Amino acid sequence: MGLKLENKVAVVTGGAKGIGLAISDKLAEDGATVYALGRSTNMELDSKHNIIYKQCDVSDLESVTNTFNEIQKEAGSIDILVNNAGITKDNLILRMSESDFDDVISINLKGVFNTCKVVSRFMLSQKQGRIINIGSIVGTTGNAGQSNYAASKAGLIGFTKSLAKELAARNILVNLIAPGYVLTDMTGKLTEDQVNAFKNNIPLKRAAEPSDISDVVAFFASNESRYITGQVLHVDGGLAI
Repeated sequence: MGLKLENKVAVVTGGAKGIGLAISDKLAEDGATVYALGRSTNMELDSKHNIIYKQCDVSDLESVTNTFNEIQKEAGSIDILVNNAGITKDNLILRMSESDFDDVISINLKGVFNTCKVVSRFMLSQKQGRIINIGSIVGTTGNAGQSNYAASKAGLIGFTKSLAKELAARNILVNLIAPGYVLTDMTGKLTEDQVNAFKNNIPLKRAAEPSDISDVVAFFASNESRYITGQVLHVDGGLAI
């Protein structure tokens, strides 16, 4: 087990499945105490590590405040926040309902505002911290049928850069990772033709594994990234070139 994150406490939203679970596993493997957050009341993690699960609705500021206060009290600090929670409700604009747009923005963008607002209080007091936001390639390229999702991820870019400027003086680093096509339950709903179309457009000619994302998160969480903040890193096999 790596120990470069020993004595660090990490919170991963949407951390109980898919990319989020891969991130939780990687941070725990590197020595961190990891709290994985999700909306389900009961969740058994398929993990080889001792990861603590807590229910939290990131779109609800009161839920976030209560959960983060509880973690701070239990663990004594929150050193790393990974904002991974996200949903999709895809449709063409003429068919997209107002609630479909609002729900995606509420989780994907406002949820990040909520968690950062609460955790920044702890990190400012500690005079150190890492905030890592999980965006998407569509936040920079756009994608037909995903105007709500693309808007939420594009908003994260401006939010990340602004927060990086606000918090840098207290050694709190804020960065964003923008994955491309990743093998998850979400992308598993695509047809074979859609999958092949994605792969043919990727210079590396393969989809990403969740570990391709979690390894980069671990870098941003570690001391090796100590002079990097406000950056958007595409982890997409060259898809955005």
